[in-house]
Parts: sequence; C-alpha cells; structure tokens
Amino acid sequence: MTSRLIALSFDAHQPDRLAHFWSGVLGLERADDSHDGVALMSGNDAGYRLGFRPTQARKVAQNRLHFDLTSSSPEDQQETVARALALGARHADVGQGPDASHVVLADPEGNEFCVIEPGNRFLAGCGFIGALACDGSQAVGYFWSEALGWPLVWDQDEETAVQSPNGGTKITWGGPPLMPDPGKDLHFDLAPDGDQQAEVERLLSLGAKCLDSGHGADGAVLLADPDGNVFRVLTHR
Repeated sequence: MTSRLIALSFDAHQPDRLAHFWSGVLGLERADDSHDGVALMSGNDAGYRLGFRPTQARKVAQNRLHFDLTSSSPEDQQETVARALALGARHADVGQGPDASHVVLADPEGNEFCVIEPGNRFLAGCGFIGALACDGSQAVGYFWSEALGWPLVWDQDEETAVQSPNGGTKITWGGPPLMPDPGKDLHFDLAPDGDQQAEVERLLSLGAKCLDSGHGADGAVLLADPDGNVFRVLTHR
C-alpha cells in the first residue's frame, strides 16, 4: 500500500485571496469539487492539486517548503516576476545576494518562492512548477520516497529529491541544518489507496509520528514526518 499525494496545501489567513494569487501566477483553474478549503486544479504530471486551508497561525520564520518556478528564457523569467508582482507579490531577501540569477519573491501572505533562470538542467522537463524545494534531512527524503512510492532521482551530499513515476514537479530536500518551524507553511495531503488506519500504521512504521491533535474535523489523521513537518492522511477517496 502507498499514499497518493493529492494536494500541496498552503496555510492561509485568506484562502480565497491566496488561491486567486496562485491561480493568476500559474494559470490554474479553481476546482469546483473541493469540499475542504479552496483548491486549484493540477498543473503537473504528478496529478496533485494546490490547496488553501484556513488557519490562524502566524508566520514567524522563512518557509521550509517553497516552489521553484521555471523559465524558458530571460524574457519569460521577467514576465513571470512582473505577473506575480502585479498580483500582489513582493521581492524577498533570504540571503541570495545581489548576483543571484534566480529571483526570490513572496506571495501576499509572505510565502517565499523562486523564479529560476532559464537553462536549469535539474528542473528540465519538470513543468512550470519545477520543484517543491524543502528544507530537510536526507532521512526525510528517504521517508517520503517510501511513503509515496516515488523513486529517488537525487541522493548526494545529504541532498535528496523524488519525482513521481509520471514525471512533473520534483520534491527536493536540501540537507541539514534544519530551519526552525515557520508556524505557517505548506503541507502534504495524502489519500491512502486502501484502509486509512492501515496506511497510518504503515507511515508510522516508516518513521512518522503521531500528534496530540491527531484528527481533523474532516476525518483526516494528522501525522508528522521524521523532521516534524505536519501532514494529513485523508479518508480513502
């Protein structure tokens, strides 16, 4: 048994507003059948959606998870940056320095993301959302490879990456040291291929941890991966 990654969900103070921003940046349509928060349709071969779940949590540090958006040319990179700024993004300083060839922005709720320069070989063929770049250990990369059944496509110097067998966005982990919990971030939403409880037990055997607030109002089970990042296991769908 494995879990399907069905959504990458943002913690959002204003889910509709944040969904509108990302819809405009990525050119994704809103899903009409979302019963839990707001969701945008998949824009990648891996098939998962973008979700926006209401929260009162306050962002206190840089996100552990952020998108790397790809570019086909310098003009394309500039157009993506200009479109994001027009929709409410702002430039962000995460220590990239003045000579960086990528552009770091933050969305209207402060979630950082990068617009990568053209010619990045590692992200070639991955689509517009080239990567979900995560702060995390080698062990957590191994965990998610097993949890999702996605092969490792990079494993070197404590950096790891996985990718769906169907292609699309890569999920990468940059190795230690682990950044502090930002309080408000992105999260994985999983749907088991079979019984929810059996899948929860499998994930626990792989190194996940139970949380005190173990269940959501929608019947989801809340777990944390080996680095402490919270994720949800939904009921079978």
